[in-house]
Amino acid sequence: MNNAIRHAWVVAVALFLSLFVALSLIQVVLADQLNSHPQNARETIASAGAPRGPITVDGSPIAESVPSETQYDYQRIYHDPQLYSGITGYFSVVDRTPVGLEQALNDYLSGQSDSQFFDRISSLFTGQTMQGAQVELTLDAELQRQAHDLIPDDRRGTIIVTDVTTGEVKALASKPTYDTNELAVHSSAQFEENMERITNVEGLSPYRSRALDVPIAPGSTFKLVDTLAMLESGDYELDTELDNPNTIELPQSNSTLSNLDTGACLQRDEAEFQWIFANSCNTPFAEAAMELGEEPIRQAAESFGWNDSDVNIPLGLTTSVFPEVTGDAELALSSIGQLNVTATAMQMNMVAASIANDGEMMQPQLVDIIRGSDLQVLHQSTPEVLNDVMDSSTAADMTDMMVQTVESGTAQGAQSSRFDVAAKTGTAERGDEEDETVNSWITGFAPADDPQYAVTVVYEGIDMGTGTQLTRSQMLTMLEAVIEE
Repeated sequence: MNNAIRHAWVVAVALFLSLFVALSLIQVVLADQLNSHPQNARETIASAGAPRGPITVDGSPIAESVPSETQYDYQRIYHDPQLYSGITGYFSVVDRTPVGLEQALNDYLSGQSDSQFFDRISSLFTGQTMQGAQVELTLDAELQRQAHDLIPDDRRGTIIVTDVTTGEVKALASKPTYDTNELAVHSSAQFEENMERITNVEGLSPYRSRALDVPIAPGSTFKLVDTLAMLESGDYELDTELDNPNTIELPQSNSTLSNLDTGACLQRDEAEFQWIFANSCNTPFAEAAMELGEEPIRQAAESFGWNDSDVNIPLGLTTSVFPEVTGDAELALSSIGQLNVTATAMQMNMVAASIANDGEMMQPQLVDIIRGSDLQVLHQSTPEVLNDVMDSSTAADMTDMMVQTVESGTAQGAQSSRFDVAAKTGTAERGDEEDETVNSWITGFAPADDPQYAVTVVYEGIDMGTGTQLTRSQMLTMLEAVIEE
């Protein structure tokens, strides 16, 4: 090789390396700075109107970008938006602040994730428009629609269905809901008008998911936490006889705590633990909590996930709280899911699923696969154990107690002729003496002898009779829909 050719080769290589370094700096190091520069209007319009990747359920898009006739090249549209608004959220070119999965997976959907770096480089050389990644969800479209349709339009309710062994979310439906297309508009005036109307609906926020972000008093479903603490103490077994006074005076206070003035708890002054659990008697659980002390109850709650702010599905799960208590009176009220104890619907579903899964709590999974523009797999979810909550024998005992709750206790409305159901109910007062509505809960799983799916149903601010009827019947409907004959 003569010197001229060698010099030309060296210069060509140097120029190529310089170009590669420059592109790398622009695309990786300086991208955010350049894109957010206030004078970069062209980039703002181009990036806001770029074709984001689709979000799909059962192979069909529930969110996708289509060509637009406005100054933005693409328009984000949502299919069956009322079914999925609390999941997808929305992407707006007006405020440029994605919500829901649009925010949680924004890097993938916009094509800006690290795993899409070479796709971005390729699009620069070819001139082709960079396509965002496709996000495939674990949801079952038919189950999602059925859950959505079960919830009355005038109620604040949530229904969740998950696979107990994998953590996959099969249905995640809530009301009230809204049309996400109304916040994906390209007109600022229309966006503001639609946002004002949506946020004026009681119990509705486009910024959060009712199933994941609205912790409320769990009532007696929290007795699953007490039961774990009691069984693990070694002082209680299913047939342990417990006093069951109708009313107890709470220490260091002028308050009393009573069993529900309707129901089986008034029939017996003492009963075995399993019967008390099935009929959800308040006073024995409160007395047991005061006898055990705060720490065992707290440890049981935190093993189930209370006070944990790190759970993402990948939507963030708002922390369910078991607060510090200042004495036995507060501990007694907290033990029955009242006072300042809160739980999200997903949190209570994770509790039931953990018991069903021999004591192992699985990471809830809402995203199955993320694929690049050429369908290569960028990310695939795999089952992940979050915590070993209890041993399998304790889980089996709790399952027996939950089965009896359905067979002869407070959850009889969830009985199936096809399989045994295990469940725990809850009714939480809402802290206002003038408000006669309650939070009505049920969480459980089936088949009890070979658990497959966990279902949680909750209604906030509902009268007790209606809440009882809806939660039991809807749990049964969803379990029979998801479990094959």
